[in-house]
Amino acid sequence: MAKIRTYLKYIVIICVAIYTVVLFVNWRVNSIGKPLMYNDINKAPSSYTVIVLGASVYANGNLSPILKDRVDTAYELYKSGKAQRFLLSGDHGQDNYDEVNAMKDYLNAKGVPDEVIFLDHAGFDTYDSMYRAKYIFKVDSAIVVTQQFHLPRALYIANALNLNYKGVTADKRTYQYLESLERREKIANIKAYWEVLINKKPTYLGEPVPITGDSKLSY
Repeated sequence: MAKIRTYLKYIVIICVAIYTVVLFVNWRVNSIGKPLMYNDINKAPSSYTVIVLGASVYANGNLSPILKDRVDTAYELYKSGKAQRFLLSGDHGQDNYDEVNAMKDYLNAKGVPDEVIFLDHAGFDTYDSMYRAKYIFKVDSAIVVTQQFHLPRALYIANALNLNYKGVTADKRTYQYLESLERREKIANIKAYWEVLINKKPTYLGEPVPITGDSKLSY
């Protein structure tokens, strides 16, 4: 019985420690990210670049509701004169799955010319997107667009990379499985905290394609 009580004691200590770490990391991410967020486009600052973080696209090339709302919000910033260039960052790691060109096609259909649209094909996660925005596309100041549940993490990473990024939320509806997404975000925050702590390198780097240059070099 004494051994069982000892084991139970250790299990309780470990569970409390894990819970404490989760609480601290999520507090840290949100305390840094949330003050940099804007829910109203009219109150958001202007920036040369708006970064759109990728999300799911359907097999027919249509954007998922979450991604459509992100691109629409970025387009509104562009049309209002608050951004001059788009950096579309997402997953294009397979020939049959392409978030970035789906976003580009959607903006082209709205009349946005190729000249102002840059594509980051290796934005496989939020950390990669922020890191590559700095080191590949030379974006030191930007507006990041994604949903409210996701934006603090993106801005936390950007802040850790010494980037002057602000964020605009893209919540235009109530999303399916939102509670599940919010729970998953708590785990993703821990991953981001660790990536920042160890100064992780992204999956791919490559040659620089400055956002002030020729967008075709990113296609």
